[in-house]
Amino acid sequence: MRYIDEAKIEGLIEGAQKVPDGTFDVILAKAKSLQRLALEETAALLCTQDEKQVFQILEAASFVKDAIYGRRVVLFAPLYISNICQNNCLYCAFRARNTQVSRKALSQDEIREQIEWLLKRGHKRILMVAGESASGSHGADYYVESIKTIYAAAIGPHRIKRVNINCAPLSVDDFKKLKKAGIGTFQIFQETYHEATYRTMHPSGPKSDPDNRLAAIERAFAAGIDDVGIGALFGLYDWRFEVLAMLMHVEHLEKTFNVGPHTISVPRLEPATGSDVALHPPHKVSDADFRKIVAVLRLSVPYTGIILSTRESPAMRDELFNLGVSQVSAESRTSPGGYDSSEGEGDSDTQFTVSDHRSLDEVVASLIAKGFMPSFCAACYRKSRTGEAFMDLAKPGTIKGKCSMNALITLKEYLDDFASPEVRRSGYQLIRRMEQSLDNKEKACLGKFFTDIDRGVRDDYV
Repeated sequence: MRYIDEAKIEGLIEGAQKVPDGTFDVILAKAKSLQRLALEETAALLCTQDEKQVFQILEAASFVKDAIYGRRVVLFAPLYISNICQNNCLYCAFRARNTQVSRKALSQDEIREQIEWLLKRGHKRILMVAGESASGSHGADYYVESIKTIYAAAIGPHRIKRVNINCAPLSVDDFKKLKKAGIGTFQIFQETYHEATYRTMHPSGPKSDPDNRLAAIERAFAAGIDDVGIGALFGLYDWRFEVLAMLMHVEHLEKTFNVGPHTISVPRLEPATGSDVALHPPHKVSDADFRKIVAVLRLSVPYTGIILSTRESPAMRDELFNLGVSQVSAESRTSPGGYDSSEGEGDSDTQFTVSDHRSLDEVVASLIAKGFMPSFCAACYRKSRTGEAFMDLAKPGTIKGKCSMNALITLKEYLDDFASPEVRRSGYQLIRRMEQSLDNKEKACLGKFFTDIDRGVRDDYV
């Protein structure tokens, strides 16, 4: 793959098996000053097995996450609009040759019904997901129409604030269509950066070309989309290799576009209908190693948002909030049409097994109980704080004030309109505690927003 130097990565892993305490301390001090780590420094953190050093890594990750984003955690829901796919990814239930899954592309009426269901629960941010279809009727124009439907849906004063999209590589012209439709982040995962493994896991279909997938983000930038998300599917190959290769990808984006990824996702392989690979990961990642992955990514790329899906258990998700995760999905369904009362958590047409089945209200309750601010904010997109503008705020940690203020605003909206009585009480207690850390000017500003919310104003932000 272009600019992924496998020999260099293997050399970094080999050379980082033992790090002197003095060197290790210097690396951690650099990370806690919110500076990007070099590949060699990241390899040192990834490869240490010393229990004391691992504990220090986890502590430092919590410090850096709080320094950049504060105590806020952004919530969203995935919306699968189609599982029609021409690829044969061996780990995915949606692969073309899997006859155990029924195929469906949602109509616009069905998409609207799904969004209305989500709006009634309090969701405000959507990640739209689609398979890679051979049919032009389920390509970029279908995505654009679906985005418009999502934004047009409403329940009283409530609408979706931001639609991000996870889809197959597109042409520059098609990316321009998505940009015009008002997408937030374009998200695409390389799955594995190890070329031999990539080609084995993707034997046929357009996705079998790893360089085309890697180049998709460059085409998105050429189309004017400057907010991108990347990720690897952990379990396909050595997790240390995947992290370092992903950071090579980050370095390329920073060098070429002066913009790194807005988000990095960290999915682990989970069982999927009809997939032996998903049931028996070739390189299974332990919980201890997974904690280290999240923590080291937070230290190496401090400005990025780290996304965690409902693949992980409630206990693991709750733990990882402290170690660097800043965005999570909630009450996810991973099949087209999954958000209704007739399809439950055991639906065989899901892309992968969901482990966290909690409702949005239950996830909000858990965050509040641990002192985090649930956030439904999408202000950066509305204020054009994307691309370089976002990086200028996120890298030094000055985005934190805006994130915290908007988290409190959107939390009050959720508490007033959707929360259960118990969550409403605990949420207001959290707000009062958080207000104590604000200066007089910030308190006055927040007070004005809260007064407006009490008068019925919705979807305001700084």
